[in-house]
Amino acid sequence: MMAQRIELLFDFVSPNAYLIWQPLRDLAERAGARLDVTAVFLAGMHRLTGNAPPMIRDAEVKGKNEYAALEMRRFIARHGLTRFRMHPQFPFNSITLQRMLFAAGEDGRGAAFVDTMLPAIWEEGLDLTDHEQVAGAIAAGGFDAGDLLARAATSKVKDGLAANTDEAVARGAFGIPTVFVESGADAGTSAPRMFFGKERLGQIDEALAGK
Repeated sequence: MMAQRIELLFDFVSPNAYLIWQPLRDLAERAGARLDVTAVFLAGMHRLTGNAPPMIRDAEVKGKNEYAALEMRRFIARHGLTRFRMHPQFPFNSITLQRMLFAAGEDGRGAAFVDTMLPAIWEEGLDLTDHEQVAGAIAAGGFDAGDLLARAATSKVKDGLAANTDEAVARGAFGIPTVFVESGADAGTSAPRMFFGKERLGQIDEALAGK
């Protein structure tokens, strides 16, 4: 039987990326599945697909954003994510963070970089315009901030992130969080199964169980 694998398309700017991260890690651990993080640029995905953040897209739909906020509170309570705080600079430009994540992923440390930066951004409200604060948060996670920042400015990393974003859209993704699942039940199929949204954890669990 092929190994179980979960791939998470990820951008730090998405609050739902924060919210799904730990529950998805817990699910992967229970299932004995490998969890891989793929850095993409959400704003680029939106441009390519014609999508928009829900708070903007649904602004004229009476009651929809209010209900989305209710579901977010329910999700937070269910999974004990009570340290979550909406970032004061949201929506912020995540392009440099995503390029650094791509660079960390080249070293096999993508998940560790997510573990380092998610709490700083979505729990502590890290000032993303303060380069010293950002570098300090990166260094606190055991990374060389100067190295990641330098690599983030290279054509290799810029092109790599752009290619990841283009490929994600080509695979059918349109937003964050998008999850692709490969399990034993997928052997011989043409592509992993795609799930969108933090609310699909139950379906992801079932997919890993071969249902």
